[in-house]
Amino acid sequence: MANIEGKVVIIMGASGIGEATTKKLAQEGAKLMIAARREDRLQALVESLPNNEISYAVADVSKKEEVQAVVDLAVEKYGRVDVLYNNAGVMPTAPLSETHFDEWRQMLDINIMGVLNGIAAVLPIMKKQQSGHIISTDSIAGHVVYPGSAVYFGTKFAVRAIMEGLRQEERENNLRSTIISPGAVDTELYLTSQDLEVQEWLKNNQRSEGFGLKSSDIADAVAYVISTPETVAVSDILIRPTKQSI
Repeated sequence: MANIEGKVVIIMGASGIGEATTKKLAQEGAKLMIAARREDRLQALVESLPNNEISYAVADVSKKEEVQAVVDLAVEKYGRVDVLYNNAGVMPTAPLSETHFDEWRQMLDINIMGVLNGIAAVLPIMKKQQSGHIISTDSIAGHVVYPGSAVYFGTKFAVRAIMEGLRQEERENNLRSTIISPGAVDTELYLTSQDLEVQEWLKNNQRSEGFGLKSSDIADAVAYVISTPETVAVSDILIRPTKQSI
């Protein structure tokens, strides 16, 4: 794709959608810095992509110093940052009445603070460059609400608001922001729910024929928005399985 080759891209949360995006962007000639919490997965992914400019670092997005270290490493290695892709997220689900305080805090720390930590780390660099693109995985859950997932949906509405605020605040610095809002995708996100019945329901839905999207479908969307000219700002892409109702 035009405008991807040679770009320096950081991917936070390089599993599932992040892994597929890593493979897609490597194929298109990007220079990659990928991060996640599981080093074995990162190492295997890098080793599966020989002859590509790709490095990895272990990081928890809820810890700002670890996110900053990833960005610093990318700058040290490549000299700049063209794109940050905030992809890490969790999806515990339960009615509010069950008061799962620990799960609420986890969602706030990863789904919201993880995005803010990424933005804070790259913003000074991109403003100095007078160019840059910040992308975050949001969700259909950032656009609609249904019972049983109020806090998760709240985190995704927050990401949508933060990213639009970023666009408005930094447009004069030639910075672009995009949220990618998928419906059901066949990833391991369902494992972040502690409710085994919910896990099974999510897994079965994601893997139903014609219903769950593939991670590569979302990777294609990320590659598309990165490939657009700097004069084009794609603010949001909603991607649903054809058979999904909401």
